[in-house]
Amino acid sequence: MKTKILCTLGPSSLNERTIVRLTDLGAALFRINLSHTSLADLPGTIELIQRYSNIPICLDTEGAQIRTGSLVNGKAILVEHNLIRAGNLGRPGDTNHFSFYPDYVVNLFEVGDFISIDFNAVLVQVISKETSSVTMRVLNGGTMGQNKAVSIDRPINLPALTRKDHDAIAIGNKMGIKHFALSFANCGEDVDLIRELCAKDSEIISKIECLSGLMHLTDIVAKSDAILIDRGDLSREIPIEKIPLVQHNIISRCNLAKRNVYVATNLLESMIESPGPTRAEVNDVISTLTSGANGLVLAAETAIGANPIACANMIVRLINSFESSHDNKNFNFYKENALSLLIPPHGDQLVNRLCNESIWNDQINTLRKLTVGVEELMDCEQIAIGTYSPLTGFMNRETAIAVLRESKLPNSIIWTIPILLPINIEKSFVPQTGERLVLCDHAGVKRAMIDVTEVFELDLDFVSKALFGTNQQSHPGVARLMARGNRFIGGPITMLERAVSPYRQYELTPLQTRSIFTHKGWTRVVGFHTRNPAHRVHEYLQLEALKKTHSDGLFISPVLGPKKEGDFLPNSILASYQLLINLCAYPAGKVLLGGFSTYSRFAGPREAAFTAICRKNMGCSHFIVGRDHAGVGDFYAADAIDRYLEEIGDLGIELVRFPPIVWDDQRLAYAPIDQVTEPISISGTTVRKALRDGIRLPEWFMRTEIQDMLLDELKNGQSIFS
Repeated sequence: MKTKILCTLGPSSLNERTIVRLTDLGAALFRINLSHTSLADLPGTIELIQRYSNIPICLDTEGAQIRTGSLVNGKAILVEHNLIRAGNLGRPGDTNHFSFYPDYVVNLFEVGDFISIDFNAVLVQVISKETSSVTMRVLNGGTMGQNKAVSIDRPINLPALTRKDHDAIAIGNKMGIKHFALSFANCGEDVDLIRELCAKDSEIISKIECLSGLMHLTDIVAKSDAILIDRGDLSREIPIEKIPLVQHNIISRCNLAKRNVYVATNLLESMIESPGPTRAEVNDVISTLTSGANGLVLAAETAIGANPIACANMIVRLINSFESSHDNKNFNFYKENALSLLIPPHGDQLVNRLCNESIWNDQINTLRKLTVGVEELMDCEQIAIGTYSPLTGFMNRETAIAVLRESKLPNSIIWTIPILLPINIEKSFVPQTGERLVLCDHAGVKRAMIDVTEVFELDLDFVSKALFGTNQQSHPGVARLMARGNRFIGGPITMLERAVSPYRQYELTPLQTRSIFTHKGWTRVVGFHTRNPAHRVHEYLQLEALKKTHSDGLFISPVLGPKKEGDFLPNSILASYQLLINLCAYPAGKVLLGGFSTYSRFAGPREAAFTAICRKNMGCSHFIVGRDHAGVGDFYAADAIDRYLEEIGDLGIELVRFPPIVWDDQRLAYAPIDQVTEPISISGTTVRKALRDGIRLPEWFMRTEIQDMLLDELKNGQSIFS
């Protein structure tokens, strides 16, 4: 993004997860508001931010501003026509007597002054003045908050910096802070003053939020590195209906002077509590950018708002929308949602090869039919809905060889599994290059079409060794490959009809998962692939990955296709995870259960990368890779996945790796195996054996509720194994 995002950090955002996420979303500056941060807390706040991010920090001074002092319970209700006193109490105030900050300011008040408090919520008038205190009458009652801005109906000269500002700048200099914002800049001399106190190479951002600042704007702009328009405080001194024109004028003058200009206040005010912005806010942001603003400031939205990450997400989306509108080439970056902040699909385009059969009815009846297996039709469907993006069809010989030898497509995009359509000449005809065929299932249902670009042969011994690392027929993947013959056809496909499935509600297309993630406000999603019901180590890995990656959500998508003999059937796997969700085993609003209609190839490292790419296309930014992901028997070494991933390079999705996790019976906790003296392993193999033998596993191995469900299914004669 060209447009800068400045985020104020406060109670809602001063934590590891939010700081990391705001950093990843492209924040250019983190702002610490000294009006709401004590000197005692300042060093710790700076250290916290620097621990989790390298984004520069800006100390925003208190400046020449009057605020209310502390109040009992944080607020006080002032009743109209009542008399109240203000002076230095040295304790929290109440409805009868409170203080202003800085404490000496009451000495500057005069009888007759009108004082508005907390954005005109309360209006009082000074009616008498005593030593270090004043008596006021309430002209307009209401709730007064503590540490809220106060304005007087006449100019009062205050020092540009408070004592606290001087001390805070000194702390900032010691801790390497190089950005400082001058609040309530009145004139160029104020900028000179703060610049003298800061390190020589510091950047000074002057805030225009008072009438005096507007009157001396030219001098302030000339002496500042950047300008920040605070529309909130500015609206205290000029009519609110003039704010848009004043903002436009300031931006124009800063643009002419070649000074960056940022706009703050009420950008996404409704999102402090609500999940989304109003249309007026969206229009305001785009109009502000259109007028030439170089940056946007999130203040209360990220400091005290209910969801600071969602606010930053929305600002990024709006900036992307604005900036892409000038670039026709990238306006539709990927078709399903031009404004999405989800990870781009593999190859940047989400493939769609679905078609309404009625369009092709006349032609279909004239085409030759080719019956293909369940697995091949599953591949066909996953190509069509975009899970295998950027593939548009079954591979030709050149592509298959490139994948097997280099783990790349001919265009150099990483791809690890050959997607092949085998044909058995003894049971079928020989397709011709250039021919369009209808692909049918074994029931004769027309499921897809393929435009044949090549009919070719492959050396299955070479394919087996490259794909599986072995040519032993005891490997289930090798056995399946050999059984289908060495002749293949390649070409783009068009899906006519998706397979009927009892799990359709879970079979979400990449377009659907991306839509759901966007609707939920997720931009960082960690995916999990499994062919077993939920056991405790899987729960541990999922929750740890959520925490470790600071993700918005977890997408669990078990394999729903054919399994090898003895594996769990999909209905039991899905039911176990649905039960976990019902038991509130996951943080509320943080999990989605889907499914992946594919089959296990048992290709170890290659399949681990392949399943990660598929989840990337579904919108996952992170993917959990297990210690023996897609492995079988002892065909793959313990470090095979790590070595392969290092060899092929960046997949564009971050893989979340864990060492083998075991149960530590001494500490009664899950831990990496190298940290446990007497480790007890937890695996799907043990679960399968225990269920067959009717043996109950400990609660730390698998939840009792899940065991009860699976045992009940067996007791009632239901199949849970392939």
